[in-house]
Amino acid sequence: MASCISFRNAHASASSTSPPPKWRTVPHGIPLIGRADWNDCLNLNCFSDTPGESFQTVENNDTGVAESVFIGGMFVPYGSQYADILEHYGRLAGMSDAEIASEAANVCAEIGQVSKAVKTAGWDGEWFVRAYDAYSRKVGTHEDTEGQIYIEPQGMCVMAGIGLDDGKAQQAPKSVKERLTCDWGTAILAPAYSTYRIELGEISSYPRGYKENGGIFCHNNPWISIANAIAGNDDEAFAVYQRNCPAYVEDKSDVRKVEPYVYCQMVAGPEAATPGEGKNSWLTGTAAWTFVDVSQYLLGVRPTLDGLAIEPHLPERFDQLTVTRVFRGVTYRIAMKRTGERTVSVDGKLLDGDIVPVPSDGAKPVEVAVTF
Repeated sequence: MASCISFRNAHASASSTSPPPKWRTVPHGIPLIGRADWNDCLNLNCFSDTPGESFQTVENNDTGVAESVFIGGMFVPYGSQYADILEHYGRLAGMSDAEIASEAANVCAEIGQVSKAVKTAGWDGEWFVRAYDAYSRKVGTHEDTEGQIYIEPQGMCVMAGIGLDDGKAQQAPKSVKERLTCDWGTAILAPAYSTYRIELGEISSYPRGYKENGGIFCHNNPWISIANAIAGNDDEAFAVYQRNCPAYVEDKSDVRKVEPYVYCQMVAGPEAATPGEGKNSWLTGTAAWTFVDVSQYLLGVRPTLDGLAIEPHLPERFDQLTVTRVFRGVTYRIAMKRTGERTVSVDGKLLDGDIVPVPSDGAKPVEVAVTF
């Protein structure tokens, strides 16, 4: 990330008295999972054999080694965003230049450590591992008979840019399409678990193909669309968006069986008895993530601290379109046209890069011309 690159030299002279993060003491250098991470049904420290016991709040076997590759993927972009905030606004918060350089350099050093751990211990050969359990065994690996691949780290690690330099970021979405994707969307894992596994918790307690055990969890499908856009798979990025968007599956309402205008938390997956059947409509963050996907990655109009970054990722049938975006009180009128190259011009002047800066005078609209 740009911020970490800019602070690379500062790290050589920066010093810190703070102790190393706890994940440095675990087997693979990947952040600990705690009771769970985003998936509150992946309970690696619960070990519940008592009916009715809460998977989310009980820790019966916290060995201090269960790690989440998904959290490692999150740490990389969001840590870099923190470094970016320090660079832009640290002085306004009363920090000296030396304090900014030290803090940001330490953050960037940790990002480098976690990124390396995810690319090594977190890689299974054709996709990213989901986690390491309380016995320090892989979760989400071809070495298992079930739960071999999970959706979450494939999305988040590629969104973080991990593996863009060595092909991993291109291979992971390919594996997702081949092993997790059907006409209704992308399943959360495959193959689904057939029996309860005490070391995994609630995720293995559901019927095969439903909920977190192989269902199409709509909330994280946009992550895969974004990952494909970042990896350069523009057609598949849009196809992922289409597969479970209510507007595109209305002709299958007899199978979906829920409101035709709202996302579901879950659609029954390919291993379910009723694949494609919607469950728990409204109960989801899918719409918000889809808005981020469509606006910031498919259309490619993404806010940054330096201005609007514009980089469309649309399939070939989109050759010309316009977008109006209000950002920091300024109206941007963006005309996009497919020409086979990527350029961004502002008021007729070609930019060096794809970030449109915020003008000092925002009274009049900014005219932006984009080729892609």
